[in-house]
Amino acid sequence: MVGEVKEITNGVKVLFEDNHIIVAIKPAGVLSQSDGSSAPDMLTILKAYIKEEYSKPGEVYLGLVHRLDRPVSGVMVFARTSKAASRLSEQIRTRKVEKIYRCVVKGILEGEGRLEDFISKDEDKNIVTVIDKEKPGFKASFLDYKAMASKDGLTMVEVKLGTGRSHQIRAQMAHSGYPLIGDQKYGDKDKRCKDIALEAYKLSFEHPVKRDCITFEAPIPPGYPWSLFA
Repeated sequence: MVGEVKEITNGVKVLFEDNHIIVAIKPAGVLSQSDGSSAPDMLTILKAYIKEEYSKPGEVYLGLVHRLDRPVSGVMVFARTSKAASRLSEQIRTRKVEKIYRCVVKGILEGEGRLEDFISKDEDKNIVTVIDKEKPGFKASFLDYKAMASKDGLTMVEVKLGTGRSHQIRAQMAHSGYPLIGDQKYGDKDKRCKDIALEAYKLSFEHPVKRDCITFEAPIPPGYPWSLFA
């Protein structure tokens, strides 16, 4: 679904809004919700937008039903009522919400396939380890990928997660020999890229009140390396 795109602040863009939901693009570097610091976050930004746009008195309700990691950009849906929040949360719990990612990796990747590995996370260091064979403490993890385009030794790849492990796309792609551009932790450090080249670019779900299935897609982000594929 593509409507009038409104850019409000900090690069946040609103793709759709009605009385029940608001769909927006979170830029890389912006938090999904406040961590207590002064860093910008989607929940605070969108609450301020709703309050001003609709002249809302008092506290604005906005339900956070899913998150994106700070370095990741992408499409997010927020609930404007508690009923919508409950219904969207149930869809997410039962895996009825489809989220598709795209990333830019180092190397020429062709065709499509599945990566199947085992992942364990070190919570203290906030880093995951990927291995090929099952081992105690490691969880089975898989994703499906499809090469979209290649240029200058890089490939833009579409990814659909089969499991929702922490840092899964970044870690599994790096483990397979195709690290994400701009990923300081698992990937390829590139001074031309200040953020990880990873975006949740497509989001599909059932409208919590109207019950029709809707899909939202973000345009390719600006800047390197995305500009190679725009």
